[in-house]
Amino acid sequence: MEPATVTQSPRLIFDCHLDISMNAQDFNRDQRWTQERIRRYELTVRDGIAGRGSNTVCFPEMRRGRFGICVATQISRYVAPFGRLPGWRSPEQAWAHTQGQLAYYRVMEECGEMVQLRTWNDVEAHASKWLKASDCEAATLPIGYLLSLEGADSILSWRHLEKSRADGLVAIGPVHYGPGIYGHGTDDSGPLTAKGVDLLREMERLGIILDVTHLCDESFWDALKRFQGPVWASHSNCRVLSHWNRQFTDDQIRALIERDAVIGMAFDAIMMVHGWTHLRSKPQDFNLKLEKICEHIDHICQLAGNVKHVGIGTDLDGGYGTEQTPMDLDSIADIATLTGPLSSRGYSATDIDLIFHGNFLRFLKKNLSA
Repeated sequence: MEPATVTQSPRLIFDCHLDISMNAQDFNRDQRWTQERIRRYELTVRDGIAGRGSNTVCFPEMRRGRFGICVATQISRYVAPFGRLPGWRSPEQAWAHTQGQLAYYRVMEECGEMVQLRTWNDVEAHASKWLKASDCEAATLPIGYLLSLEGADSILSWRHLEKSRADGLVAIGPVHYGPGIYGHGTDDSGPLTAKGVDLLREMERLGIILDVTHLCDESFWDALKRFQGPVWASHSNCRVLSHWNRQFTDDQIRALIERDAVIGMAFDAIMMVHGWTHLRSKPQDFNLKLEKICEHIDHICQLAGNVKHVGIGTDLDGGYGTEQTPMDLDSIADIATLTGPLSSRGYSATDIDLIFHGNFLRFLKKNLSA
């Protein structure tokens, strides 16, 4: 007898990576607006920012898709003079920018739109509310967020790191793209810097999760060797299915499985298929559909021998819009439709719940310190 098809939408999706404050502060999007309102307004905006008029994320769409908990980022890169990547000209400017992003989250808390989750008890209680809520009730629930830092260039000293931890920071990815103060990221090479080694020691002391997303191969292995605390990958896919150093090799995935990590699946088209050319390729060129992510999920589950090490880390509106997502993804809420293709591949309702929220919740129950 074939297994029954799972058609019920998820009661809760945990998204391990959303650049909510970047969209608000850098892209000037009021995340309380409806998706249609944001898109209509942006038809008049001519500032060269990618994804104008084609955003996928806003609070109403997150609630519609049952995205009740997310890991919300601060992100601000330092770039040395004459560096090619965008960023601030001093780490001090980068720090100030992250504090502005934190202020945005605080204001959204005051508005009742978001609530910060600092401890496992916070996470457990908030998840329970969403799991019990009807769709009508979910439409007015605050979105719970855990604070992370994508790229650590803004950490000026260990005193600043301690302040961030006191502000509720739970995870850090030491680098973003290219070279950074603490190591080397995507499209770069090299081990952690001396400051990066010290950063990992201080993170371990403070109980901060290491996010290995964006670490180049050398920095990745260096970090795993040196860091003994909890590790996750907030938004990364499989290199065997998308040949780019931004994704993980099978050996890296196995190493993360051995560390009991969870890997969040990203829905940026460039991270889903082979051969995507940035700013030139289109989803139609690859007939790219949401179901493609199931191949990445399958691959990790086959390497692990179980479904316990894969979750969701959409990275949607991370500097792009629907021009760089699967053709059948118009809103973040469309992620919920993955129940069908996952079920058709033999994943049970329990498996699907683990992918949508259970695996990251289990990770936080084990690793989120008070």
